[in-house]
Amino acid sequence: MQKTSARLLALLSLLQTHRDRSGGDLADRLGITARTVRRDIDRLRELGYRITTVRGPAGGYRLEAGAQLPPLLFDDGQVIALAVALRTAAADTGLTSVAEDATRALATLRQVMPPRLRRRIDLLDITAVPPPAPRDTPPVDPQVLLELSRAVRAREELRFDYPPAPDAPRRVHPHHLVTRLHRWYLVAWDLDREDWRAFRVDRVRPRTPTGPRFTPRALPGGDVATFLTGRFRGNDGTTTDWPCQGEVVLRLPAADVAPHARDGVVEELGPDRCRLTLGSWSWPGLAATLGRFDTDIEVVGPPELTAAFAGLAARYARAGRTLSRTGEPSRDPA
Repeated sequence: MQKTSARLLALLSLLQTHRDRSGGDLADRLGITARTVRRDIDRLRELGYRITTVRGPAGGYRLEAGAQLPPLLFDDGQVIALAVALRTAAADTGLTSVAEDATRALATLRQVMPPRLRRRIDLLDITAVPPPAPRDTPPVDPQVLLELSRAVRAREELRFDYPPAPDAPRRVHPHHLVTRLHRWYLVAWDLDREDWRAFRVDRVRPRTPTGPRFTPRALPGGDVATFLTGRFRGNDGTTTDWPCQGEVVLRLPAADVAPHARDGVVEELGPDRCRLTLGSWSWPGLAATLGRFDTDIEVVGPPELTAAFAGLAARYARAGRTLSRTGEPSRDPA
């Protein structure tokens, strides 16, 4: 019986790959005869799994969705993967209700685990440390996420209010629902502005009913990750490059610079010198970022970065002269 149960588990695992499996392929993978495959298929059907027979030259089987949830069978690897995913989701979703449901699901899963698997999961003590969330991040209504996701899949025009914008509703073709740094965004083509936009989902108030179906447009950059990263970096979304990128030499060891270089490239030039290539949304912003390293800076290029350093130097000098030696504001800001 134990051998049969293990074989049924392996068979179900193969059928859950969401594609047709021929009887011969299943028999070869499990090391059994085609007759045994047919008997095991019948056993799974008795347990409530809807397995249809695929007609054709080779024949085969397909696992269909059922009206009721049948008993679930997972192999060891699937159980561990599911437990890790639930534990991570409980700590890093940005959705309070989903996090609570993930915690309860993990507790339920743990109760029905075999002791050997439960011990392994308990040893896998994971603490997910998400990036710091913005202080003003409001919760997102899961129901809104479901409504937006349905419109994305159905390719239906959306109308929604977007406070604090004016009363007129936004009309968009929704393309992607994205989560980034604790915030959810709807990437969509804005029909009135004739341009791509990334809307914060916590501000979206959907109106019903939805509009007509649409044909999806090609997203700038080719994929949603490139588009969204590019927009947050200040470009048109066709690339992930920063609009402003410069190169400098710092009089610091590369090992001291690398942990604070974000997505920059650090090249060692000696024990106390390194070259740093870094980007930013503006030239003054890049110069200010480089100034954080508190060391002598040699600008390699481009000229716009040199001009930005000169502009910041003059601005900081004026700011410094606004205070007198007594700490009071100077009457002569020049």
